[in-house]
Amino acid sequence: MALSSDEIERYARHLVLAEIGGPGQARLKAARVLVIGAGGLGAPLIQYLAAAGIGTIGIIDDDTVSLSNLQRQVIHGTPDLGRPKVESATAAVARLNPHVAVIAHPIRIDPDNAVALIAGYDLVADGSDNFATRYAVSDACFHARRPLVTAALGRFDGTLTTIRAHETGPDGNPNPTYRCLFPNPPPPGSVPACAEAGVLGALAGVMGSLMAMEVIRAVTNFGEPLVGRLLMVDARSMRFETLHYGWDPENPLSGTRVSAE
Repeated sequence: MALSSDEIERYARHLVLAEIGGPGQARLKAARVLVIGAGGLGAPLIQYLAAAGIGTIGIIDDDTVSLSNLQRQVIHGTPDLGRPKVESATAAVARLNPHVAVIAHPIRIDPDNAVALIAGYDLVADGSDNFATRYAVSDACFHARRPLVTAALGRFDGTLTTIRAHETGPDGNPNPTYRCLFPNPPPPGSVPACAEAGVLGALAGVMGSLMAMEVIRAVTNFGEPLVGRLLMVDARSMRFETLHYGWDPENPLSGTRVSAE
């Protein structure tokens, strides 16, 4: 896809990067990325995807902006209180980059609609705040054969990984699924919600920006993605650690029992 003169100036710092350049920026312009959640993770993620020139960003969120969101959900502002988050986020993208199209989905994604929603996009970035959504999205990405960048926030910690479970790794085995990493969700009530436990606002910015990095990496194909690696961030000690994980033959999506059926 050709870049206009305005886009050439706008993305000049990408264009001089040998790892991205004109072909990579054209791929960003052609890309369709679905963002799950316009909250703490989704807010910085959407901003950096829009700034990078992702051509089409889909945003799924059924919530409205509340005052307690503004400590970390920086895509929204005080004038947006009570406004649907997808509307506020869409307006913010328009202010930031008029070359980006936004498709607002003011709904909650679930196992019944996930595959159909995801099928219209090239890649999915999940910044949701509950386990039911994470498992529904990861399962749907496997069935729709779409890459998934998924992150989660704790009080002072965050995690991030990229799932490409529809592809095969260098060892000849399938790439791991989300269920290879986390086979089952924790029991209900065992993990306190953000409203109960709290969360460091700036940490959401860090993790959302790292999500954007993984999305841009996946689209332009530079560097090494977090496939089979879980990045763990501890904000209290400013420690970044990486956990390696692999395909579990017992997983219910691509395991050996599934292949044998």
